[in-house]
Amino acid sequence: MKDQSTQHSDELAESRTSLAKMRTLMALDRSLMAWIRTSLAMISFGFAIYELLYGLQQDGGARAHVEYSPVVVGLFLTGLGTAAMVAGTLEYWQGLRELRPVSIWRTSFITALIMSIAGSFVFMNIVIQQL
Repeated sequence: MKDQSTQHSDELAESRTSLAKMRTLMALDRSLMAWIRTSLAMISFGFAIYELLYGLQQDGGARAHVEYSPVVVGLFLTGLGTAAMVAGTLEYWQGLRELRPVSIWRTSFITALIMSIAGSFVFMNIVIQQL
């Protein structure tokens, strides 16, 4: 039979472990949200640059020697943003696996998956417009 001080010590240790797990989970969420913010900026900026430069090029405002620059800039930024989103999502997923039994279906993870899919669609949109 445990004495009262040992029982109190066990409860305190369990409480501290639970709080440490919660802090780690919140840190993972914050890191993923930073990946989402950065990726969204790259994807949207790449698409905006592409649309602006492509529109200028179609109106004759761009010089002929920069024929592929809107495509290159747009593809680079949207591809980089999408790759960063996938990398951040994988890092988050690995962190959650180490914190078992935490559910993987958290709001930040779902948002990251949606951003990965949206970034892929923007990237493919630029490629298809050029075909």
